[in-house]
Amino acid sequence: MPEVLTEVMTGRVDFCFSTFAPALPFIRDGKLLALAVSTPKRSSVLPECPTTIELGYANSDYTFWNGLFLPVKTPREIVERLHQEAQKAATSPAVREKLGQQGIDPMVISAAEFDAQIKKEIAESIALVKAAGIKVN
Repeated sequence: MPEVLTEVMTGRVDFCFSTFAPALPFIRDGKLLALAVSTPKRSSVLPECPTTIELGYANSDYTFWNGLFLPVKTPREIVERLHQEAQKAATSPAVREKLGQQGIDPMVISAAEFDAQIKKEIAESIALVKAAGIKVN
């Protein structure tokens, strides 16, 4: 994504849709104007910036996220231990502060909720591709 921001900054692109962390320094320096965030609620770092939903774009929630994945046959006790440790890290004040400085709000959810989130996004993406008539060459 930084290469897209470089194109914006040099005047070769007038608009971009970027993840928050790489754009935030440019927004803070007044070099980029944040028009909206695509999350369901406003960012804690830029609370004055509206959401796309607030601006009237229904069903425009598009949250960028990262997650931990393991091979399907990973023993359940390893999955649970990794999940517990990741939850502990994501809720620690030091990690929350560091992520918050980058405009990242940790999503502390269960493994089942994460699985449901992925399935929901896949279904939504399939519906969007079909509605747009996108074909694979």
